[in-house]
Amino acid sequence: MTQSSTPSQAQITIVKCPTCKTQVEWSEKSPFRPFCSKRCQLIDLGEWAEEEKAIPGAPDMSDADGWSEDMGY
Repeated sequence: MTQSSTPSQAQITIVKCPTCKTQVEWSEKSPFRPFCSKRCQLIDLGEWAEEEKAIPGAPDMSDADGWSEDMGY
């Protein structure tokens, strides 16, 4: 994220679109922020839906790990 300012402008926050890396102004002028467009927003959504992206974490527990619905977890 970068911020730029001129004497006649308030500070404006600029971020890079996560999909195409285009610079996007973080304001109401950019309704798809942090994405530059609806297209980039949908590409990102598709990557999550296809499980190409994931939040790192512990693997899911299974019955073999000692997990049981009867145990109240």
